[in-house]
Amino acid sequence: MNRPRHPLRDAPTDRAATREVPDTPQTRAPAYRLAFADEDFLCREELRPVRLQLELLKPEMMLDAQGITSTIVLFGGARIPAPDRKDEARTKTLADLSRFYTVAQEFSRLMTLQSLETGGRENVVVTGGGPGVMEAGNRGAQEAGGKSIGLNIVLPHEQAPNAYVTPELCFNFHYFALRKMHFLMRARAICVFPGGFGTLDELFETLTLIQTGRMQPVPVLLFGKAFWEWILDWDALADAGTISQEDLSLFRFVDDAAEAVRLIETWQDLPARDSIPGR
Repeated sequence: MNRPRHPLRDAPTDRAATREVPDTPQTRAPAYRLAFADEDFLCREELRPVRLQLELLKPEMMLDAQGITSTIVLFGGARIPAPDRKDEARTKTLADLSRFYTVAQEFSRLMTLQSLETGGRENVVVTGGGPGVMEAGNRGAQEAGGKSIGLNIVLPHEQAPNAYVTPELCFNFHYFALRKMHFLMRARAICVFPGGFGTLDELFETLTLIQTGRMQPVPVLLFGKAFWEWILDWDALADAGTISQEDLSLFRFVDDAAEAVRLIETWQDLPARDSIPGR
C-alpha cells in the first residue's frame, strides 16, 4: 500500500466518512455536502473554470500513468460504414467510401505494431471513439494486440464508445475545446480520412495551428486524394492569396496504409512542394 505524501487526512477518507453520518435535516442539506463531492455545485455556471481544468487534468494524468508519450491521431467520418455493411449506407458515395474503413483499420494495425516495439508508449492510435473511421482505427490497434485511445464527447444523440477502444483509455468530454487539445498534445502525426463538418473542423484547426506557429509541424496526411480534391479547391485558396503557396506543403495526400506509414517515417526528407495538387 502506498504511503500518503503528507500527514493530513485525505479527501477520499472524508468523502467516505460523510456517508456514515447521522441522517438529519442538517446532513441532508446541500450546504453540508463536501464541495468536491457535490455534483450540483460543480455543475454551476461559476464553476466552469474548474470543470475545464478537470477535463484537462483527468486524461493527462491517466495517459501519463500508462506511460504514453506520443500518439497517431485518426480523424474521419462517423458515417463511413465497414465494407460488409456498405449496403446500409445513406448514399452511394458513403458506400464507395467504405474502402477507407479498411484502409484506416490496416493503417492503425501497422502503426500499432510499431508502437508495440516501444512497449506501447509511442505512436499509440487515438480516435474520437465513435463509429465509422474511428471504429476502424481502434479495431486495427486491437487486432495488432495493442492499446488505443478513444476521446468521446457527449452529444445530443446517444453515442456509446465503439467496442474496440481500450477501456482504461476511453475518455468522455463535455468541452470540445479540451477534447481537441488532447488530440494534439501528444500527436506525432495527424491522419485525416473523408468526413463531414467535424472532420473538416479538426483538419483546419490543426492546419491553422501549424500555419501560425502555435503548434510544431507534424505530418498531416489526407487519405483519399480524389475525395479531398473533389470537395475542396486547394489551388483556389492559394491563387486567391488567402493562403500562401507554402501552406500547401503542410499536408500530403495518401491513398493506402503502407504509403502513409512511409510518409510518417520520411516526413522530414520530403520535398516541400510535393503535396501541391495539380502542380
